[in-house]
Amino acid sequence: MPMPERCSRFAEYRDKVLELFASKGFGQVGMRELATCLGLAPGSLYHHYPSKQHLLLDLIEEFYEELLATLGRIEKKTRRDMLPRLIQAHLNLHREMPWHFRLAERDSGCLNEDQQQRVRHLREQYERRLLQMLAAKSRFSEQGQLAAGHAIANLLNSAPGWLTQHPLDDAQRDELLENLVSGAVERLLRTTVPRAVA
Repeated sequence: MPMPERCSRFAEYRDKVLELFASKGFGQVGMRELATCLGLAPGSLYHHYPSKQHLLLDLIEEFYEELLATLGRIEKKTRRDMLPRLIQAHLNLHREMPWHFRLAERDSGCLNEDQQQRVRHLREQYERRLLQMLAAKSRFSEQGQLAAGHAIANLLNSAPGWLTQHPLDDAQRDELLENLVSGAVERLLRTTVPRAVA
């Protein structure tokens, strides 16, 4: 199948594939089940897609591209009160793309080494952009800054899952998560800013 037609078929069934991978786990989805989900005969799946990992990579890349686009939209709107805007944007995105968050965090390790490298590159772009937007000046080395960006990204991306077992309305949940995450990030940013010499 030509690439445009293959992309069209994937777009048509993307949400079903996404939910299937995220709900069952990438490793638990067999080729027969995946072919059925895509509306293909099991034997013809490899004629349309090089591998199951290529579908997973597309979904994870889509996730990081949306995160980067979201950061870009926030950055265009304002330079002030960046942290609350970032937290709220992540909470909103988590509501819109819950399966993507789960796949990116849980199943990236199922990709081959080249694909994992592509995902790492996108994630590092996203983490660096977060630090730039938060104006995080650091006394740490380059590796320390990368670690701080990674920690902040993990907080923003995992926080919505912290309260799933508690029956809170969206406003209560968002307020609680914003307080928790902003407290942690503000503390981290305060400790990374060089102290003035007395």
